[in-house]
Amino acid sequence: MIKANTFYLPGSEPFPNFFSCRLRSFRISAMAPPVLALALPSETGRVLSIQSHTVQGYVGNKSAVFALQLLGYDVDPINSVQFLFDELEDYAGYPTFKGQVLNGDQLWDLIEGLEANDLLYYTHLLTGYIGSVSFLNTVLKVVDKLRAINPGLTYVCDPVMGDEGKLYVPQELVSVYREKVVPVASMLTPNQFEAELLTGIRIVSEQDGREACNRLHAAGPPKVVITSMNMNGNLILIGSHRKEKALPPEQFKIAIPKIPAYFTGTGDLMTALLLGWSNRYPDNLEKAAELAVSSLQALLVRTLNDYRRAGYDCQSSSLEIRLIQSQDDIRNPEAKYKAERYS
Repeated sequence: MIKANTFYLPGSEPFPNFFSCRLRSFRISAMAPPVLALALPSETGRVLSIQSHTVQGYVGNKSAVFALQLLGYDVDPINSVQFLFDELEDYAGYPTFKGQVLNGDQLWDLIEGLEANDLLYYTHLLTGYIGSVSFLNTVLKVVDKLRAINPGLTYVCDPVMGDEGKLYVPQELVSVYREKVVPVASMLTPNQFEAELLTGIRIVSEQDGREACNRLHAAGPPKVVITSMNMNGNLILIGSHRKEKALPPEQFKIAIPKIPAYFTGTGDLMTALLLGWSNRYPDNLEKAAELAVSSLQALLVRTLNDYRRAGYDCQSSSLEIRLIQSQDDIRNPEAKYKAERYS
């Protein structure tokens, strides 16, 4: 029988007064509940994602985290920068640009906090835009720390440095990426310009792209995807998977239709999709790339069509991707774009 003025907690004996109930409640709350992402891990994995964040728009963590969550991953984001907009794009139409930059010491402080609370077990590390040498060197410390806890950690690195001949970051970051980051990466996803910076090869043909992949394999990562290459007006992706050091890598290309517009955040999203699908198909990088490309292309077509419906000139500036509206294409893409393996 439940007595008047008596308080109960589920599965407990009754407490005769309010003070006793509050005391019991305090004792319960003093013990943190388990982190279910660790206690009951998903079949996919737990990702630490270190890259940029924007308040408006979908770049960096703003796009990568959502896509990975849709694919079933638990994701913990750390924002290397937090800006109103993507600083790499031209937002001359807006009167004000504001934001903050995380430094290496602040990043390490967060990592130490995670470790102190036994929260530093991750299956994947994903990194994107990083704006300073000191921060990138701290990321390297993070890689070592995470692998000390989980030697099987997969490190997916998008070496965001520039595009179409234009460098976005200080020149000194290039050598840090080349000499220190590439050797510890599990998968590398440069664009054409970034692959040139990392290898010293001027890529003007598909064979050049394949050779750049070979050179990157020799430096470290078993998986390399050059996410976009402009070959005589045609856009292609080149993927390369070195399954065994003694054997040549399996290499392929995917032809990608050009869309007459420029979009923000596509590289960040592409790398997240490659992480998601390559983990699902660890021995089939071709299939992972097919699904990633198909998701991204469906999203870009939707974005273009929506801007046109709004009466906007799609060639006048960078377009913000329609990420939320494309979640079905991320979860269950129709693999329209097929890989062609090199012999």
